Amino acid sequence: MADELTPETPEEEQAKKKHKQRKNGLYPGVSEELAESMRTGWADTELHGLEPIAQAAHTAARRAALSARFPGERLVVPAGRLKTRSNDSEYAFRASTEYAYLTGDQTENGVLVLEPTGESGHTATVYLLPRSNRENGEFWLSGNGELWVGRRHSLTEAEQLLGLPAKDVRELAEELTEAEGPVRVLRGHDTVIATALTDKVTKERDAELRVYLSEARVVKDEFEIGELQKAVDSTVRGFEDVVKVLDKAEATSERYIEGTFFLRARVEGNDVGYGSICAAGPHATTLHWVRNDGDVRSGDLLLLDAGVETHTLYTADVTRTLPISGTYTDIQRKIYDAVYASQEAGIAAVKPGAKFRDFHDASQYVLAEKLVEWGLLEGPVERVVELGLQRRWTLHGTGHMLGMDVHDCAAARTEAYVDGTLEPGMCLTVEPGLYFQADDLTVPEEFRGIGVRIEDDILVTEDGNRNLSDGLPRTSEEIEAWMARLKG
Repeated sequence: MADELTPETPEEEQAKKKHKQRKNGLYPGVSEELAESMRTGWADTELHGLEPIAQAAHTAARRAALSARFPGERLVVPAGRLKTRSNDSEYAFRASTEYAYLTGDQTENGVLVLEPTGESGHTATVYLLPRSNRENGEFWLSGNGELWVGRRHSLTEAEQLLGLPAKDVRELAEELTEAEGPVRVLRGHDTVIATALTDKVTKERDAELRVYLSEARVVKDEFEIGELQKAVDSTVRGFEDVVKVLDKAEATSERYIEGTFFLRARVEGNDVGYGSICAAGPHATTLHWVRNDGDVRSGDLLLLDAGVETHTLYTADVTRTLPISGTYTDIQRKIYDAVYASQEAGIAAVKPGAKFRDFHDASQYVLAEKLVEWGLLEGPVERVVELGLQRRWTLHGTGHMLGMDVHDCAAARTEAYVDGTLEPGMCLTVEPGLYFQADDLTVPEEFRGIGVRIEDDILVTEDGNRNLSDGLPRTSEEIEAWMARLKG
């Protein structure tokens, strides 16, 4: 046996120190004194008497409808986890649309579980990360600790805000592994949860859950319509901001336009709802021009397709094609006015009982008429439309559903969406366009490099429709007058 007075070697001292740190649940390099200091001296910051979030009654109704659709089955809907951007930095987190739709919560790692209570009915529980532990140093030593990333709501606070029971999500994977009975999970958002359910789910059954949650959003409730209007109103102000700084954009690039609109989105909302398209000159003929690194020149057009996303994740989707100088040239006006006439026909076709495709067909017919009138296509117009010849210059569909995703309800069945019938409460875009590529030798030279799109967000009402984005002018004359006022 070693002599008790024999001094410890440096290696033994270090091992003992690490043992104490492990015992305390601390990371290496933390002294006992510092650990004790960090454990104590903190005020109780628990929040009391919190009011439920504005959409709590709506999320409860959505969960009830989901419960009725899948009786007797455990339903698991994750928010998702942080995704690495590079090395140790992550992309900004955005909760899965389905999770936010059903809970109103937007925090990473969250999971909604609907536990069946028998042949019908469910108990809904939201699983969340609780407050960081101060006893073991998690709150300041972990990269996810609250001193690094900010305070989280406690589980008790979350229950008050969301209106449903909350538990520690770190215990959920084990619970799901041991659970029995039929399960469906929303795939693609949380690999930890998906792994725990590997032997309990099937792709086909999970796909049915995704389809249902997509179709549930086709008709918007009162809260959603209000949020969409907020998104559009902020977007209108963002467009006004851009017009006021076009001279600065000319001195820099399309990035100035992108940054200007982004500022409005971040000040009044959560973010932009999608990558802003700030396409000047011939870039306007590229449908999804999001590089936004081109020149902004007087005499060219600016196609600005952008939308503010609200704090509750509802997004606008609006496009205007503006003369950078403030005045359209004759050929620009000719093309713009044709697209405007097409959009007018499309909007007029949006009404209850109409087929979803009707507004697309109406818009395309007008564009085909103009192309025949200009001699770019040989008529009659019916032949052009039947063969789809106008699509060389119209390219895309005339609109899509709008909501928490810019292309909302994307997983809905064809018969419930594009082959479906319009109902009050549906919100969609009407966005015809004409795009003449710079290298298109089939059109006169004066057409080449011009792209025009006009897009508005349209709510189907009981007696027709309402243009949520009518705060922005649409006719060429109105746009010129509007720009003149803003530029002073």
